[in-house]
Amino acid sequence: LVGHNIMHTRSVLTMRAIEIRNPGGPEELVITDLPTPLPGVGEVLIKVTAAGVNRPDVMQREGKYPPPPGASDILGLEVAGIITELGEGVTEWRLGDRVCALVAGGGYAEFCVASASTCLPVPTGVSMMEAAAMPETFFTVWTNVFERGQLVKGERLLVHGGASGIGTTAIQMAAAFGATVFTTAGSAEKCAACERLGATRAINYKEEDFVDVIKALTDNAGVNVVLDMVGGSYTPRNLKLLATDGRLVQIAILGGPKTEINWIPVMLRRLTLTGSTLRSRPIAVKAAIAKALQAKVWPLVDSGKIRPVIHATFPLEEAAEAHRVMEEGHHIGKLVLLVGP
Repeated sequence: LVGHNIMHTRSVLTMRAIEIRNPGGPEELVITDLPTPLPGVGEVLIKVTAAGVNRPDVMQREGKYPPPPGASDILGLEVAGIITELGEGVTEWRLGDRVCALVAGGGYAEFCVASASTCLPVPTGVSMMEAAAMPETFFTVWTNVFERGQLVKGERLLVHGGASGIGTTAIQMAAAFGATVFTTAGSAEKCAACERLGATRAINYKEEDFVDVIKALTDNAGVNVVLDMVGGSYTPRNLKLLATDGRLVQIAILGGPKTEINWIPVMLRRLTLTGSTLRSRPIAVKAAIAKALQAKVWPLVDSGKIRPVIHATFPLEEAAEAHRVMEEGHHIGKLVLLVGP
């Protein structure tokens, strides 16, 4: 334990955590006792109060999204809690600090190790439960919409899946920065929720063609940026909507990884097709995103202009039920596991 500044006693050698028995359905998630991790150089140990549930967790449970090398094989990409140990070299945090953190795994547990550089202070007036729902979506939206997508004030953004955790975050963030936001969702209830969050128009993709609606709303001008997690058949439709110098940013491929596109409009309108994943990127990259969020977005959260949207919470031992709700797809916003006090 040399080099560790310890708040709780190391009598806490084991912790409750969710384990995947075998790749498969939600029923494969079981509560178990596992060794409490030790923070390494530049890391902190967090006593987890709450952990966010995300679509990649479902994919990992199914055996389709293994953790990157060196990451915990416990599910969970974001947590909020209290720092109880400081690894060697950590100077920016103190024992007892309330933080939320982006992690590459390990969130569905009573204790979780995080890089000190990917932790953020819990914003003013935000509960631990709400804070646990922020890192994965806020990091994803910032790096994809504002860094890769280069969205600026006065531009138009189309967000697919507006009622998802990513979608509810992207709508609020883009609107707060002065963009006009259009979105798609799969029910009247979801569309109404998106418009309450700041979308100018939410389109029920089951009843309307989003290409036709947005072309009509913009006098055929289209949008400057599309944030898409569908891929597949959506890709050529997204390209039809992009204005000159428009940017398509791909962050998931729920509709499949392959499609066919016509390169002529891409060349004529100077379109950019890009995308990214977050989990496997280097800590230094995630640390830079964290700094940008704290400087540019956290003040908007502190002031109440942006808040995480929580659909439901579940005790840690009911992680399987949270995954069932995630897979049913009726939720608006985020699902959160409540782990400790």
